Formats: sequence, structure tokens, C-alpha cells
Amino acid sequence: MKRYVVLALVTALAAGACGGDDDAGAGTRRATLVLNWTPNAHHLGIYAAEQLGWYDDAGIDLRIVEPTEGGAEQTVGTGDAAFGISIAEAVLPARAEGIPIVSIATILPVNDSALMALGESGIDGPSDLANATYGGYGGPLETELVNRLAECGGADPASIRHVEVGNVDYLAGLEAGRFDFVWIFAGWDGLRATEVEHEEVSLIPFADHLDCIPNWYTPLIITSEAMLRDDPDLVRAFLDVTTRGYEYAIDHPQRCADAMLRAVPEADETLLRAAADYHASRFRAGDAGWGTQDRETWVEFARFLVEAGLLDETGDVDAVYTNDYLPE
Repeated sequence: MKRYVVLALVTALAAGACGGDDDAGAGTRRATLVLNWTPNAHHLGIYAAEQLGWYDDAGIDLRIVEPTEGGAEQTVGTGDAAFGISIAEAVLPARAEGIPIVSIATILPVNDSALMALGESGIDGPSDLANATYGGYGGPLETELVNRLAECGGADPASIRHVEVGNVDYLAGLEAGRFDFVWIFAGWDGLRATEVEHEEVSLIPFADHLDCIPNWYTPLIITSEAMLRDDPDLVRAFLDVTTRGYEYAIDHPQRCADAMLRAVPEADETLLRAAADYHASRFRAGDAGWGTQDRETWVEFARFLVEAGLLDETGDVDAVYTNDYLPE
């Protein structure tokens, strides 16, 4: 599950699977949810709720589709899908470009990103990044975050070599010596390395260095301003069920994995089960309910993007997200 490129995994949404305003039978509303990537552990609560019939019980005929070439942001912003999975680093620039999307729930309250290197590399913390080679997509956010982490560890960012590697098998690239470290989600690619490939790796979790880089919401759930205005009842019903699904993933991770494997039998069972256990304690933080977003987190990340030259201005942060449609 790579960080920045969204592949054209489907060529179009089926005409009958768009938006949230199509009838799908008496008392039932049809709604499309566009994923941000292929199905993975971040989507556990959604697939569990779908397989257990909870969306149907709420009168929602939910269609889950993989992303089109334009990504979930464009598809949701134009009204071709009611909901989507996105990331804060896509939502803020999209809104700056006039795409009217709003984050309505965060799937993870704390960013699970990490830098990964082979265990034998000697890269155990930011100070070890000096003179190492980073493999990624070449995006400016990657460069800024790697540089700031290096600076926090007292390493010279200028000594780090950046190579663009695109959508590759990161572990194979590390083992082949093409690069020394990469940016991953610890609860997916990190677990793939340790639980499936049985490779010894070292991780530098972003969450351990929030004194020098911001936390941000990745992934999260989006809808459009039009949906919030025109069909708030559907948004609330969708989030009621989705919250129930993630609470189920928190309390019963392996049952949740069973449900998702029925929906996505091609998924790697070993990886999905390990990731279900890993995420059970991470879908919620502290006393806040699942999905709740903190204003200061958005403010800090928007400010970071401006300081890094990735946004011209922070804009109206209060318009970027809302907690108002989550169950009380």
C-alpha cells in the first residue's frame, strides 16, 4: 500500500453506483464509497459492516469501489460518489484548488507512517539518516518530512540522496541495495515485511517524533459540501454504521478480519489478520470516539504545508473537516 500514487484500478464507476441520490428499492438509498487504494486493513470497519448487513439494515445500498484515475477527491467532489477515503495531504490541496470536499471522520487518529530500513542497515533513528539513500515518489512532502526528521536527529539533510522508485516492492528494493530507507504504513507494509516475508526491519515511526513533524489524518473519510447540504441524513446514517463497524474492529479484530476476507478473498490472510490485531488499539485514541478530528491537528498540518511551500495559505481550516455528523 504505497503512499502517493493512486492507480487507475477501475476505468469508471458504474452508472447505477453513483452518488447518494439513486433509489435502490423501497426505503433504500444507493451510495458509492471510493477507496484510496486496494482493500487493506484501513478499510476493516467498512467491510465488516457491509458483510454483516449493517448498511442494508440502515437502508443504505453501499457500493465499495477502488479508485479511478482521478482519485477519490475528484470523484467525490464532482458528486459522482457520495463518500471516499482520502488523506489530509490530498484534502488540503484539493480544497485549495476549489474541489468542495470535507473530511467527516478520521480512520486513524494518529498517523501510522514510518520510515523503514533493513534491520542490518544501522538505521534506527533520525540521526542515522545521514549519507543514506531514500527511495520514494519524489514528492515535495516526502522531501520535506525526511529532511525535518534528519534535522531533528542532528543529521545533515543535504547528505541524503533521494531516488525516485515509484510503485515497486519496497522490501525487494531494500534487499537489492537500490535505496536504504522508504516511507511506509507500519501497520501494513511493515507487517508485510515482518509477518509475511519474515524479514528483520527497523522502523522510525512518525508518531515518535511529533516534536519536529506534525501529526495528520491519514486516512480519513470524505464527502462533498453538496452532500452535507442536500442529504445530511444519509451522511449521518452512513457514519452511524461505519462507526459501528470500526468499533467492531476494535473489539473483535479477528471476527472483523473474517468478514473482510469474505468480501475480499484474494487478500493476504496472514497480513490482514496481523494488521487487524495491530489496528485494534489504533482506530481510536484516548476518550475520543472513533472518527473524531481535532482542530489543532488540522491547523498544525496546514501550517506545516505552508511553511514547506506546499500550500500558498492555510485557508479556512474550519471548512476542511467536521465532527458534526458522527454519532453522539
